[in-house]
Amino acid sequence: MPRSLTETQIASLSEPVFRGRKIEAIKLHRELTGMGLKESREAVEELELSLRASSPDKFVAGPQGKGCMGVIVFGLMCCALATPWLASRFFV
Repeated sequence: MPRSLTETQIASLSEPVFRGRKIEAIKLHRELTGMGLKESREAVEELELSLRASSPDKFVAGPQGKGCMGVIVFGLMCCALATPWLASRFFV
């Protein structure tokens, strides 16, 4: 049976939302209320919208990229290692 949240519980839910850790907040909401995954996700998203409206400066900016730099570096390393081999095979 779902139950309502106290101010302390809402504050504990707000912390991971501010840090961009929505999944952590959803898990915590499920533990606190006994609601299902869908209901908790919707409640946390609603909380996030209200927090973004009331105090947008408290949100921590997350990483902007998607981790492409590692792929680029790996590709450049492969090219650097393959170039001498290719040159010795085809341009001798």
